[in-house]
Amino acid sequence: MRKLYWYISLYIRRHGWVFLASIVATIIFFSVLLPLLLKNLTFKKQNYIAVVGQYTLSNLPIIIKQQLSAGLTSIGPDLSSQPMLAEKWIVEDDGKQYRFVLKKGVFWQDGKELFPEDVYYNFVDVNIVTTPNDVIFKLPEAFAPFSVAVAEPILRSTTQKRFLLPDTSKLIGIGQYEMLDYKISGNYLEELRVDGPKERYIYRFYGTEDAAALAFQKGEVDILLDLASCHDLCDWPNLEIVRDLDYDSYLALFFNNSDPQLTKNVRQALSYALEKDYGEAEANSPFNPKSWAYLEGGKNYQKDWGRGIERLIDELPREPLNFELTTTIIFQEEAEFIQKELNAFGQEAIRVCRNSDNVEDKELCDNLAINLRIKITNFPDTNNFQLLLMGQSIPIDPDQYFMWHSTQATNFTRYKNTRIDSLLEKGRQTLEAEERKSIYQEFQQFLLEDPPAIFLRYLERFSIAR
Repeated sequence: MRKLYWYISLYIRRHGWVFLASIVATIIFFSVLLPLLLKNLTFKKQNYIAVVGQYTLSNLPIIIKQQLSAGLTSIGPDLSSQPMLAEKWIVEDDGKQYRFVLKKGVFWQDGKELFPEDVYYNFVDVNIVTTPNDVIFKLPEAFAPFSVAVAEPILRSTTQKRFLLPDTSKLIGIGQYEMLDYKISGNYLEELRVDGPKERYIYRFYGTEDAAALAFQKGEVDILLDLASCHDLCDWPNLEIVRDLDYDSYLALFFNNSDPQLTKNVRQALSYALEKDYGEAEANSPFNPKSWAYLEGGKNYQKDWGRGIERLIDELPREPLNFELTTTIIFQEEAEFIQKELNAFGQEAIRVCRNSDNVEDKELCDNLAINLRIKITNFPDTNNFQLLLMGQSIPIDPDQYFMWHSTQATNFTRYKNTRIDSLLEKGRQTLEAEERKSIYQEFQQFLLEDPPAIFLRYLERFSIAR
């Protein structure tokens, strides 16, 4: 034993640093390098997907949120809310309290069971109370669309410790797809990896669609989702291109309703002036046609110059109809078509006006000439426009209070209609489904009689993959 001790002591004195370095290297290899290697060494199919926009971990795009987790409710095919993590919900206190009963046996991805106190939504002016089985939301006033709001997937943030490396945040969800890691550039995500049972998804973030399309051309990503156009990729060989109608968004020519020239008669006349032959893509209202509240057979402003000219002659403008139409390069071609149509419509209106026995002051007929100028900009100013050709998203619930109610700062068209205000207020406070449907269909009727915009078509979206 003494000889063995002597040999070991002599070895340590001569080669102790090698021995110590080996131990440290072994620890680093098995605790850091090997897990990192195993995490990146995978036989799963890897999907490199471009995401357009600036996002953070606390503000992920909905496609990733829905992959990682689920909400208390989900959205059905008719855009109504259905149970998801909650087995049911009860509306109490005249619509000012929602009680959600959680399903049993639901677990987070790290194995912890989901409890009511885990459920968190960043709602303003909403108090959340939990019981052993329920999550209770107390609202300041009745709000019928609330069950749609909690379809937002819930996520839990934890701190992931890494040996010899800084700790990092990790999002835990509910389901088969798990967040692996991410990269940040400045304050925003540059890349985020999601692992599934059979495939891995690497999301790479780009500020614009053009930047995402360029990344596709350079081979940085293999999948482009939800683009407004093909970006010169439609003619590329060996690509799978899916072209869909997005019924959750529409293109419209919005009026600045505070402009004194844009009277109700003028707005109706311009609505009748345009050709809207878009087939199944045609939009007649600001509602998704799949919605349970959509009005079939509502007022349809198909091209009818006779009726449009009648509206103008009924109330002849005192000034020439000079308008500026603001849009982006994406819709420039349609803007030029609208310019041509309205200019021709104005000339026809002058001719009819001069030949009309009902018009005494023929000099006013010259005011019917429509002079439309086009302004192209990357970022249209919704606070300063006359006519605005722009895409607009449609909320899941038929409640469009923030878009059209006269008190809302988000009502960028400055639309004011007391009947519309009343219907919007009533619609979000009415709980019975059939009564709500009746209110929103009446809302659509009155909105189209006093049009704040010309609703043109539902937008096309493109998905491209190698």
